[in-house]
Amino acid sequence: MQQRKAALGRPSGTDGSDYSYRMLVDPRYTKVARGKSRLYVLISIQAVIQVIAIVFAFLFASEPEGPNSLAISSITIGFISLIVGELGRRRSQVSYLRAYMLTSSIAAFLSVACIIRSGIFIKVIQNQSAWETHKFELVESGWALLGVILQIITISTTVSLIYNMSPPKRSS
Repeated sequence: MQQRKAALGRPSGTDGSDYSYRMLVDPRYTKVARGKSRLYVLISIQAVIQVIAIVFAFLFASEPEGPNSLAISSITIGFISLIVGELGRRRSQVSYLRAYMLTSSIAAFLSVACIIRSGIFIKVIQNQSAWETHKFELVESGWALLGVILQIITISTTVSLIYNMSPPKRSS
C-alpha cells in the first residue's frame, strides 16, 4: 500500500507508458445508461398520465351508460405497455422495447381516437359558452394530447436506446 501514496510519486513497476493498454469504457455503454435513466423518467410520467386517465374515465364520465370502452381499452393497453417497457428497460431486452413502442403507440392512438369520437372540440367551437359544461372533457383531452407528445419523445428515446444497445456491425 505504500506504493499508492501520492507523496511517493508513481507506483513501482510502471513508467507511464502503459496507458494504451488500459481499458476504456465504450461511449456506447454510457449512452445506454443515460438512455435507460431517461426512459425510466418517461415511463414514470406515462404511468402518472395513465392514472389520471383512469380518474377521468371512471369519475368524470359524462355518459350515463358508464365509461367509454375505447378509453378503457386505451388505458388497459397503456398499462400493459408500461409493464413491457419497464421489463425491457431493466433487462436491456430489445424485443421488449420494440413491443413497448408498438403497444404504447397503439394506446396513444386509441386515446386520440376517443377524443375525436367524442367530438368535444367541435361542440365547444360551435358554442363558445359550452366550455363551462364540458370543462372536464376538455381537461381529459388535454391530458391525452400531452400523452401523445410524451409518446413522441418516448419513441425517439427508445429508438436511440435500441440503437446503442445493438452491437455495432462489422464491415468485412
